[in-house]
Amino acid sequence: MSDSVYKIIELVGSSTVSWDDAAKNAIIKASKSLRDLRIAEVVAQDIHLKDGKIDFYRTKVKLSFKYEA
Repeated sequence: MSDSVYKIIELVGSSTVSWDDAAKNAIIKASKSLRDLRIAEVVAQDIHLKDGKIDFYRTKVKLSFKYEA
């Protein structure tokens, strides 16, 4: 591995289907503006409720990407 520096950001994705899809949505959106995404770490998962029923799933992820000066 060469000497590299990576930046880490946190994002929250949402989905009406699942936590997995919520994470995928965050990564897909991030990949449109960030290059060299390397690692995605799930930090937290929760569910938004409406009238006592599941409205949507949320997944918080930490994403790392190669930092270029």
